Amino acid sequence: MVDAGLSAFSVFFMQRPSFLDYQRTMGETPGKNNAQTLCGVHPIPTDNHLRSLLDDVEPSAVHPMLSFVFKGLQQAGVVDSDRSVSQTLRLALDGTRYCSSRKVHCPQCSTQRHAHGQTYSHAVLTPVLVKPGADNVMPLAPEFVQPRDGDETPDCERNAARRWLDQWGATYAPLGVTVLGDDLYCHEPFCRTWLAEGFQFLLVCKPPSHPELYDWVEFLARSGAIKTQVVKRGTGKRHEIDTYR
Repeated sequence: MVDAGLSAFSVFFMQRPSFLDYQRTMGETPGKNNAQTLCGVHPIPTDNHLRSLLDDVEPSAVHPMLSFVFKGLQQAGVVDSDRSVSQTLRLALDGTRYCSSRKVHCPQCSTQRHAHGQTYSHAVLTPVLVKPGADNVMPLAPEFVQPRDGDETPDCERNAARRWLDQWGATYAPLGVTVLGDDLYCHEPFCRTWLAEGFQFLLVCKPPSHPELYDWVEFLARSGAIKTQVVKRGTGKRHEIDTYR
């Protein structure tokens, strides 16, 4: 199990389509490979063996490691160095689908019906601490989107965010956090929930889903109550103009 876990983790160090095949090739030539020297892997499992060993491991098994790494970053001052926007940390929430098939499925799959049948998929909410202009991020514990026992309606990204908040909100809110999210999260009950837990938020708010708000914006614009600021910035090859209202 240790070798399987280390082999899967070491994929992040390599930029090859097939990590294991690359490592075996290296092992045949110089006699050593990065899986051994960097990660301490002894026998390199096959792809199928890797899956059979790790598939039954609950993702929550790595949560203690994520918390351990985050505390280490706190103690080293890395977390506080990433503060901006009123000296808060920015927590970006977004979901991603990491597996999709029209044939292969399991009880944990989300199902999407369409004209040509249905698609089975797995999705996950990935909370990440980010900083404008920085090339590194700090991933936090994910929350998976999957059917729940007793629920008649399909699970969704927003429900996953609520579960994540219930489990981790008390841990991160005291640090001073601004939540970043797309239009999916921009509705009053959800915003009130974040505020009640001690978070701030910056959310995308699109005109089609918030027509009344944009009516007010246009009214304020006509009355001269909205100020505009234009910022010019260079990106190396060209100049871009950001307009804020």
